[in-house]
Amino acid sequence: MKVFSIKKSVFSVALIALVAVAFSSCQKGSNEPEFRLSDLQGLWLQNNTEHYVRFTSEQSDEVGYLYGLEWNEDEDKHEQDLLDARTKLGHPGNGWFKYKLETKGNLHEIHLMDNEGAEEPKEYVVSLLTETELVYYEKDNKNWKYSFTKVVESK
Repeated sequence: MKVFSIKKSVFSVALIALVAVAFSSCQKGSNEPEFRLSDLQGLWLQNNTEHYVRFTSEQSDEVGYLYGLEWNEDEDKHEQDLLDARTKLGHPGNGWFKYKLETKGNLHEIHLMDNEGAEEPKEYVVSLLTETELVYYEKDNKNWKYSFTKVVESK
């Protein structure tokens, strides 16, 4: 009888542990998407306009931010203009930003300004990030939504 009682207790504990593990895995926010930095890096075109954003893998500071660039060819600005200005100034300025992507989709950007090194912080929430599509919105204003398609670059 004692053997049956011990087996029953062990079975009960194992069953409770299994249910607890299954329940806790369901509670971890399984419906919250996680985003990969490697999918974000590269050249993006906004809604078939001539507004481009490039997320690079170049580290900007020791805090973990990376560099990004944005330009609008409608305004006769090109990526090379930003690269040339950085070389001339010795540091990134207008059109450059620092960014950090958290795995849960918060995208932190700090836009760099030429006027005395001013920095303008912005925070976005990524709602979609695949190898070819990027959609994010301003954290404080969901109406400001940005959609991009990844540009396949020739080598």
